[in-house]
Amino acid sequence: MANLNITAQDQNTYDAIVIGSGISGGWAAKELCDKGLKTLVLERGREVKHLQDYPTANKRPWEMPYKGRMPESAEEANPIVNRCYAYDQYTKHFFVEDNEHPYVQEKPFDWIRGYQTGGKSLIWARQTQRWSDYEFEAPARDGFAVDWPIRHKDLAPWYSYVEKFVGISGNRDGIKNLPDSEVLPPFELNCLEKHIQQRVKENYDDRQVIIGRCAHLTEPQEIHLQQGRGQCQARHYCYRGCPYGGYFSSNSSTLPWAAKTGNMTLRPHSVVHSIIYDEQSDKATGVRVIDTETKESIEYFAQIIFVNAAALNTNLLLLNSTSSRFPNGLGNDNDLMGRYVAFHNYRGSMLASFDGFEDQYYYGRRPTTAFMPSFRNVFQQDTDFLRGYMVAFSAARQGWQRNMIQQGFGTDWKAGLSEPGPWQVYMMMQGETVPQYENHVRLSDTATDTWGIPQLVVSVDYTENDELVLKDFLQQGSEILEKSGCTNIRTMDSGQAPGLDIHEMGGVRMGHDPKTSLLNEWNQLHACKNVFVTDGACMTSVGNQNPSLTFMALTARAVDHATKEMNRQNL
Repeated sequence: MANLNITAQDQNTYDAIVIGSGISGGWAAKELCDKGLKTLVLERGREVKHLQDYPTANKRPWEMPYKGRMPESAEEANPIVNRCYAYDQYTKHFFVEDNEHPYVQEKPFDWIRGYQTGGKSLIWARQTQRWSDYEFEAPARDGFAVDWPIRHKDLAPWYSYVEKFVGISGNRDGIKNLPDSEVLPPFELNCLEKHIQQRVKENYDDRQVIIGRCAHLTEPQEIHLQQGRGQCQARHYCYRGCPYGGYFSSNSSTLPWAAKTGNMTLRPHSVVHSIIYDEQSDKATGVRVIDTETKESIEYFAQIIFVNAAALNTNLLLLNSTSSRFPNGLGNDNDLMGRYVAFHNYRGSMLASFDGFEDQYYYGRRPTTAFMPSFRNVFQQDTDFLRGYMVAFSAARQGWQRNMIQQGFGTDWKAGLSEPGPWQVYMMMQGETVPQYENHVRLSDTATDTWGIPQLVVSVDYTENDELVLKDFLQQGSEILEKSGCTNIRTMDSGQAPGLDIHEMGGVRMGHDPKTSLLNEWNQLHACKNVFVTDGACMTSVGNQNPSLTFMALTARAVDHATKEMNRQNL
């Protein structure tokens, strides 16, 4: 029997294991495979292959039930995921429905998930900005969380490395608190957005409007053609899966690249129950997996493990990885795992009207908007709240549908359907929330999922600081629009629960000191050096920029360090 066990272990042994195949997991797979490591990639959901598994990519509304909208019965059955902006009949197969994978909401939290190959990289909003030192230095400067163990200079070469492979459209804008990226030609602001851009320049010396930087190929380079990707068609059907590979996803880019090396084994339908820890070697030796189709329990073994299950699932997995050495979760000597979970505050938005530019229009479905980097508390503390917010806005003319609800008949009414309506501006915030000890996730003592794994208890809420940030955005946004000549400005607080931003971060934060953090500067667990965490769980604070680009750069950097340490026999 011993010989049989040894044989089974040999068959299930790899150089590296990656848990999760989303944005960071895809990058871990690509980098490990490129460096020659035999790598097992575990995905808890089904397999989705680029091109062949995008069933609605080219569907027209009349080809879809309810013209693509969700029926009322489905909305009632799935109130959480139904609140997501990208969830409809075209995209529902890329989302987790509410009853499939339950969790415990100690406080309201909309946990939006995508369990399939590629994870949420198929349905992300694709906005990409670098962090500056004003983000990395903020906790130490402002006295919250703990000091980041890295700065922009540590990530800068990895940002460049990732950006060139991903393909980022945008400008080099020369903004101190939004470092320039390696960019492809940008999309263009329309006439009203340019007007607001000019008015902001005239009225403020601390604010700058730019076109958003996004992961879309406006002019594919050789590296993108090698990936089999093509130019973005500006269809804005991105959430259905892009058959052109015009935007970056694990499915169209990193996973096929890893597969071409011959070093990747992808195993879908694989829920990771826990990480196996060996006390004699003081290392993790592998993972326990439950096959979701057969319910079989299997163990896989590797020298290094990358945990990229997405922030909250990574917390769940590590908390569930217990042993006599780590009774409260792998590497959780300080009982801080699951603590300091934070997110982005999206509650504030506004609409405004604009009279003018009636003789101008625009064409195409641009996949990005105008952005204004944070201008609050950047260089010094200048408000009664901590940190700040990024602003996004777009301008458009009302469509022909407005006339459908107006009474009329005959040629005049019919002609009106072909005329665009007046201009409107939509503006929204992306506010930084400050990590709090009380905002946490933990394992349920009583509720389990289909595979016997404890459900996650989520206890995350807004703070008074978040309310002050929201109030300031609504005031400043209204002032900006008013100074730009807009009228009928209507401010809105959605009151939405945390989570709907889909930018949850933290719980396994990086830091200098093992007493106050879980990961070191290389994203290694302080107490188990061959386990790396490079998804949103690793974030010490959340900044106000979109986070995915930083996850990718951290991952590439961590893999480089891990392989060098393996070659030195330090792992």
